[in-house]
Amino acid sequence: MNSREKLEIVCAKAWPAVVEEPLGEWTLRWADGFTGRANSALAVGDPGCAVPDALEAVCDFAHARGIPPAVQVLEDSELEREVAAAGWREQVEHAAGHQVSVLTGPLPSGPSPDAEVLDQATPEWWALAENTTEPSSAQWHVVTTGKVGYGVVLADGVTAGAVRGAIVDGWLHVGRLAVAPEFRRRGLATTVLHALAGWGRAHGAEKWVLQVAAGNTGALALYSALGCSEHHRYRYWGPAPRTCEDRQS
Repeated sequence: MNSREKLEIVCAKAWPAVVEEPLGEWTLRWADGFTGRANSALAVGDPGCAVPDALEAVCDFAHARGIPPAVQVLEDSELEREVAAAGWREQVEHAAGHQVSVLTGPLPSGPSPDAEVLDQATPEWWALAENTTEPSSAQWHVVTTGKVGYGVVLADGVTAGAVRGAIVDGWLHVGRLAVAPEFRRRGLATTVLHALAGWGRAHGAEKWVLQVAAGNTGALALYSALGCSEHHRYRYWGPAPRTCEDRQS
């Protein structure tokens, strides 16, 4: 596999689906609809069969579990061109943005007053990062599985910022960054990220990796200021009408 494919596997390990089934080197994933990453097929490497046949397997897996069929594919790759040739289309309706920039960079050092990284997520962390204090079993599995830290930063005595970090193969994977609206533009995102970077360094990571919607200019500017640059992009693709019939029904 090339470096882009290997990094995608790192990111997938950091955000594990509830059900993961191999299809050659691809991975079919289900997490009860919680996030596109955990409910799409990670299409990197060789599926062990022709791409149209692999896409049929993706459809069957998705239909059997009640989720829309989708594949996560490296942008401008030969595989993406084969997916398009099989009659699939860019999944532009994907709520968080179907085109994603994967950023990498060295772990930064900086002050992190009133910020810490917890071993367990607090109700306040869940409320801010996931907009719930009662996560579903699928949410719980995806968010808490693995070596995970939960960054929080306080302001005016409350949890004002939150972020999730996961250690995988020497990388610190960063996600779910959130700052409460009333506390934005105070530098709290940078503060909690510095705390998370210190935590990652203490657990053996030297670099971090982040997956950011290509249209999220604010987040891209934040991470650029912290020394990150784009490694590659991926896109979500879904079947066009009548190209993925539910053979279970």
